[in-house]
Amino acid sequence: MKLKQIVVSIENAPGRLYEVTEALGKAGINLRALNLVDTGAFGQLRLLVSDVAKARRVLMELHIPAFVNDVVAVEIEDKPGSLARLLKPLTEANVNVVFMYAHIHFSSGNAVMIFRFGDNDKAIEVLQANGMKLLDADNFGILETEH
Repeated sequence: MKLKQIVVSIENAPGRLYEVTEALGKAGINLRALNLVDTGAFGQLRLLVSDVAKARRVLMELHIPAFVNDVVAVEIEDKPGSLARLLKPLTEANVNVVFMYAHIHFSSGNAVMIFRFGDNDKAIEVLQANGMKLLDADNFGILETEH
């Protein structure tokens, strides 16, 4: 139930985000979700993309180091209190949220929360035990391996 996420550091300068997104677009790679965080001189760009291996190759060709890590996507109702209901059993199980970002799943009207946990495997167990709907690569139309 883990997804492969690409993480890159890009200079916090005009045109750098454009350069990355243009190259991915020209390569036929669709962005499924993204998050850009300012860390000073650089920004950390987290991407869920339609083809992980191809996106990583494209970025490396641009001399933009890209690494892949695992995240967990959970679908929740787009209603007040839904995120707190998801977080409560994780808190009780002492699972740390390292970072998260949101993606709206328009076809279902629900929100999708994308997490990196201190222990992704334990988080998956807790979420499944509490009836949470976890999403996989197929739900996002993501190809995670070489083709």
